[in-house]
This record gives sequence, C-alpha cells and structure tokens, in this order.
Amino acid sequence: MKKQVIIAAVALGAFVFGTNNVQAQAQATTEVNIILNDVISFGSGSVANGGQVDFNYITAADYNDGLGAVNVANSLIVTSTKNFDVKVKAEGANFTDGTNNIPVDVLTINAAAGGSMAGTQNTIVLSETDQVLIGNAPLGSALSLDLDYEIPAAKSSSSDILGKPAGTYTQNVTYTATAL
Repeated sequence: MKKQVIIAAVALGAFVFGTNNVQAQAQATTEVNIILNDVISFGSGSVANGGQVDFNYITAADYNDGLGAVNVANSLIVTSTKNFDVKVKAEGANFTDGTNNIPVDVLTINAAAGGSMAGTQNTIVLSETDQVLIGNAPLGSALSLDLDYEIPAAKSSSSDILGKPAGTYTQNVTYTATAL
C-alpha cells in the first residue's frame, strides 16, 4: 500500500508539473516617474523683451491725422502649464525727455490679428496700473501674441503732444504673465 501511495504521488506530480524542462528566468521592475512643475515664461523670441516701438512725428499730417497703429508681430511668446492673464502697465506716469513730459495715456495697446494666443482681449489705454490685456488665455506652449501700439489722432493733435519741445520721449512698458 505504501508503494502504491508513492507511485500515485509521483504520477500526480508528473501530471501536475508536466514533463517539460524548466528554463531559467529573471525579472526586474523599474519605476518611471514624470515630475511636473508649474511653468509660465516669456519665450526668447518675444519682441517685447528689450524691444522698441517708435512713433516719429515729422509732418503736420502726422500730428493732424495720427500715425496709425504700429504692429509688432510676436510681441509676446508665452509657455504656460495653466491658464493665464497677460497684464500691461507703464513704469511711470509720463513719457519723458529730460524735464518735458507726455502723459502715458496717449498710448493704446491691443491684440492684433495673427498670433496663436486666445483669451479675452482688451484694448488698454496705458497707465501706471496693471491692466488685463489678455484674460484667461488657455495654457499652451509657445503661444504668440501680436500687438498694435497706437496714439490716436485725437491725442496726436491735442496739447498732450502738440506744442511739446522736440525730442525723444521715453517710457518703459512692462508685461506680466500670471498663471490663474
């Protein structure tokens, strides 16, 4: 009987484990992490970063009719991992040439046709206060914004500009992109 139990156990083992040869095998597992950080930045191709916009009044017609808009393609190129606002402000109350001043509110800035940045677009009359130029722009990579800078004819022919001493009046305009 003992012999029969051993034979039955061997037969059962052969049946369960089969007669195939066992091959050597090894496994290794690697954890892969994707680490994300919030990012918002102006790209190196942003013309507004160190750029310059000139309004050159030469003739009586320039003062009477205005110079029209100065379009600057790729003014801002933004990469952001979240929706964002683009704000704009002047660093001072006036364009200055020595002691002579022209108020910054002679200048309007607005998004121009072209570019890939969406969002709520606003026309800004420049001031020292941050104002939303583009609101709730969708996140994205290398989103471009073309801008129009304009001094309307009504401002060109007003005492804000007309009658000022000849010279180059300067003011810095600051753009800020803020994640929402």
